[in-house]
Amino acid sequence: MDRDEELLRGRVYGQDHDDPRPGPRPGRVYAELVGGPLDGLLLDVTDRTPDQRAAAGVALETELGRYGAEGRSLYDARPGDPLHFDWSGDAP
Repeated sequence: MDRDEELLRGRVYGQDHDDPRPGPRPGRVYAELVGGPLDGLLLDVTDRTPDQRAAAGVALETELGRYGAEGRSLYDARPGDPLHFDWSGDAP
């Protein structure tokens, strides 16, 4: 694993990189992002019901994907396991 990957592991998507507490917070629910440029990051899904987690995907801003700073990485809830979101590609 290279240094960039190591820094991303255990971090929550959307938290500032220099946040003194970059990891998950008690009382919150997280889905793990699997594959793609955000692999290993956690996504806070606390405000979604279990049905919403299972049915909806997300388009997350990232400069690490195919389209650079203007791009998004697409993740879909894994069937039968809505606390894992699998990468399905990148979009502009």
